[in-house]
Order: sequence, then structure tokens, then C-alpha cells
Amino acid sequence: MEKTTIYSPGPSNVRENVRLAMAAETTNPDLDPDFFNLYKNMCTNIGKILKTENDVFVLSGEGILGLEAACASLTEYGDRVLIIENGVFGEGFIDFVAMYGGVHVTFSSDRDKEIDIVALKKFLDTDSNFKYATVVHCDTPSGVLNPVDKICPLLKEYGILTVVDAVSSIGGEALDVDNSKIDIVVSGSQKVFSAPPGLTIVAISDDAYRSIENRESKIKSFYCNLSVWKDYYIDQWFPYTMPVNAINGLNVAVENILDEGIEEMLDRHKKIANSVRTAFINSGIKLHLSSGHSNTVSVIELPADINVDKFLAHIKKRYNLILSGSFGYLSNKVVRIGHMGENARFDKLVYLLEIINSALVDLGFTPKSNLVREFIESYFKDEEMATY
Repeated sequence: MEKTTIYSPGPSNVRENVRLAMAAETTNPDLDPDFFNLYKNMCTNIGKILKTENDVFVLSGEGILGLEAACASLTEYGDRVLIIENGVFGEGFIDFVAMYGGVHVTFSSDRDKEIDIVALKKFLDTDSNFKYATVVHCDTPSGVLNPVDKICPLLKEYGILTVVDAVSSIGGEALDVDNSKIDIVVSGSQKVFSAPPGLTIVAISDDAYRSIENRESKIKSFYCNLSVWKDYYIDQWFPYTMPVNAINGLNVAVENILDEGIEEMLDRHKKIANSVRTAFINSGIKLHLSSGHSNTVSVIELPADINVDKFLAHIKKRYNLILSGSFGYLSNKVVRIGHMGENARFDKLVYLLEIINSALVDLGFTPKSNLVREFIESYFKDEEMATY
């Protein structure tokens, strides 16, 4: 079967050394001390990427597991929880809070741009009686990036714990967990880490631990109970049997990031993202947001006479390439392009943009300028073209 190329905003392409690591012989993770050491070392390395001294755990389940687990572990019946939202995933925290008995209050911001810090402070000056607040770093349905480095310290001033969904941002956007005073941050293996789906990454602060340990009621879940992980290494005991092959793959993916260099990886994502957006703008194709663009995903609005679903179906059928539409309020309105992790490579974006340019022409729209040419010129604007 011909290989389908995927450029949706996760899962990302997986490097060969990650796939090979997943094919290694499986040990017994509950009995093998070497596996406990591998897992512990991997979590320590992820902490370097997150810039945190907090405990880091990897759970068996896609990123949603970590988001629910954070809410399950913190929420008691009647707790007031602030939902800070300017997108679909931000709003999605409401369901998690409700199912564990919390009472949500929503601070909604303009969905065309990042969270307004000034407006949030004014809101908190009138109402700050919340146990914790939730916010999404990169809300991938719209591609908006929120300034959690400003939001979370502000919330701390009011004594509010924070839960940050950074599933689609960690590794592609700068995130200093400790300096940003984030209490629980969640990511996933399949986005910038470029490992297959199936693992959640969670980092937990001492303040979050104290809140969880001082609950008056028991956590209404075992699988979503973050407290059961605290002493796993001391006790040499996992709460459940770990997926060895997936852990092996993520471990190598994390090593790939450290081998490249964290700052170098961030720079790569920034350069790719800026060049992609410049190419669309110069070619007469509108970006969805007015500001707050993430370096891991670009969201565009197609010309008015091209139907999004028709465009996506055409690009899959003719070019065997998968892009993504969106959902919720953006259903059939935008196209999302994931340039994160292994997808954020110059040669891959040249290939992708050539197909997008051709598909637009196929459907009756000729860009003002060729997307690939604009991308290359932007990418090498500060270098000699001979580099290419």
C-alpha cells in the first residue's frame, strides 16, 4: 500500500529510531529494576524539556487521560473551578470538572487571539475564590497560543492552583514550568515528541500534591488518581502494568530532543512556523487568527469558493496526503496544518506546500504567489540561497 503522508496537528511522523526502539524485546516492567531506572531517567529528561524540578510521570493513555486525571485528583464536590477558555479544548475542561462534582465558572476570551491578561486580572479582582484554574497553552482547533507564562503567575497571586493543557505545545513552544508557576502540566507522546499516541506526560508541583493529599473526600477514580504515582520509584511499584514498548519509544524520542538541543528545537519550530505563515499571507491565503499563532500548527481559511471538506477529500484522493479540518465552531471553516516535531522539517514543508499549492489550482484558485517559493524565500531570508 502506498504510504499516506500525514500533516494534521498530531499525531506526528515518528522517526525510525523510535519505531525500532518499540520493536525491542519486552521485559516485565513490574519486576525488572532496569525498566524502573529507564522510566525514571526518561521522566528526569522530560523534566529538562519542561524546565521543572517537579515530579514527572508518564501514564498509559492518550493525553486526555492526563487532563481528566488532573481534574479528578484536584476536584471535590462543590469546588469552584475557573475555566479560562478561548477555544474548543479550553471549553472542554468544563466536562471534566462537572463529572467530579466541581462547579465551573468560565472566563471567556476572544477566540481570534490569545487570552487578554488585563481583562483576566480585572475579572480576578472581582472574583478569585477558586480552588484551581484550567487553561490551554496551544488550543489546536484554532491554533491559538496562550501566554501561560503570564496567566499562571497571575493566578498564583490570588492563591489559585493551575492546570495547563500543553499537549500540543511542549517542545515546539518555550515553556518554563517552574518560572511560570504551573502546578499541573499535561502533554502527550504523539505531538511534538513525535512518538506514537498512547502516553500522557504529567508534571505535578508540591502545591498540587498538598491540595490532593489534603482532600476531605477520596478521589473518585483509581486510573485518574495522580497521587498513586508519587512513590513509585522508592517502592519499585507501578500502579498498573506499564506499556513497555511505548515507553521505550518515547524514551528514544525524548533523547532525540535532547540530542538536538531544546533551544535549537524551539528555534527550528519558530523558523518553520514563521515561514509557513509568511508563505500563506504572501500567496493571498488568510490566516485564521489575528494574533497568538502557535509555532506547532497553522490554521488557514480557504478561498470562499472552495469547500473545506471537498479540499481535504481531494488532497487525500489525488495526493494521498492527510490534512485536518477542525471541529466545534470551526467545523468545515478552516484547514489545520501540523508542523510539530518530526513534521517541522524544511524538506517536509516544501513537499507539503507544493501539494497544497497544486490542490488549490486543481480546485480553481491560483495563489498570488507560489507557496513553495514564498516559503523558501522566507526561510532563507537571512542566509545565502546557496545554503539551499
